[in-house]
Amino acid sequence: MRPSLSSYKYLSRGKVRELYAIDDDYMLLVATDRISAYDHVLTTPIPDKGRVLTAMSFFFFDLLGAANHLAGDPEDQRIPAELVGQAMVVKRLKMIEIECVARGYLVGSGLVDYQKTGGVCGIPLPKGLVEGSKLDDPIFTPATKADIGQHDMNIDFQTVIDQLGPELAFKLREDTLDIYFRASNYAEGRGLILADTKFEFGLDKNNNLILADEVLTPDSSRYWPADGYAEGKGQASFDKQFVRNWLTGPDSGWDRSSDEPPPPLPDDIVAATRTRYIEAYERISGLSFADWVH
Repeated sequence: MRPSLSSYKYLSRGKVRELYAIDDDYMLLVATDRISAYDHVLTTPIPDKGRVLTAMSFFFFDLLGAANHLAGDPEDQRIPAELVGQAMVVKRLKMIEIECVARGYLVGSGLVDYQKTGGVCGIPLPKGLVEGSKLDDPIFTPATKADIGQHDMNIDFQTVIDQLGPELAFKLREDTLDIYFRASNYAEGRGLILADTKFEFGLDKNNNLILADEVLTPDSSRYWPADGYAEGKGQASFDKQFVRNWLTGPDSGWDRSSDEPPPPLPDDIVAATRTRYIEAYERISGLSFADWVH
């Protein structure tokens, strides 16, 4: 018989995920249907979003073969019945308080940084790049991990060295770029561009570096259809950029620079966002979301 969620100790809540203690060694990581944008958690959930994120993470943890925090399969008996398909049993780790971002294309905060400084996170880039430009080589652009309502801040690699020491800093950079390179090559074979992504890592009891949290989902990554790519413009996407675009467009009536929270999402935007998340999973994995565990 499966446990109830109330039998586990609540630990913490992030923008999207909730964490519960199973015992001293293992935790339950739940992906909710919440969606965040511009440092706000929106009041409107996206149905099935948590299940898509979980399905995508299981797929990539298996594909990559990197040491990761999974400690059970999607139907592990420690997962409460109502959360099968949107929760993972994971190992307890000492989390590293750095967002490990890999960029292969210039977009988002990387583009803003480049326009101000001519580089990203202290890495100089060629002149004349525009929105969506492909970089000659992927770059490691770390950021601080912000609390809910706060904004992640890009930092340079020297800051990572100062915080973590050179050995761990270089290992983080190496692993981040290696995983990005392999995942982007895989995505390319599925007709998608992996423009950028962010990873989280932790250390186990033996100080081994372990890939944690979610991995290569539409929440943590920008996926673009390769057949529609052209630099110098915004790209069609399978991530929450669709929601960001609506929030900053004329129909939402929301001023991002104000202190007001974003408005609820209309039904058509919710439905279209759900469709994009599911399509991302199906195009990447080659699997049907309808067959994902319930």
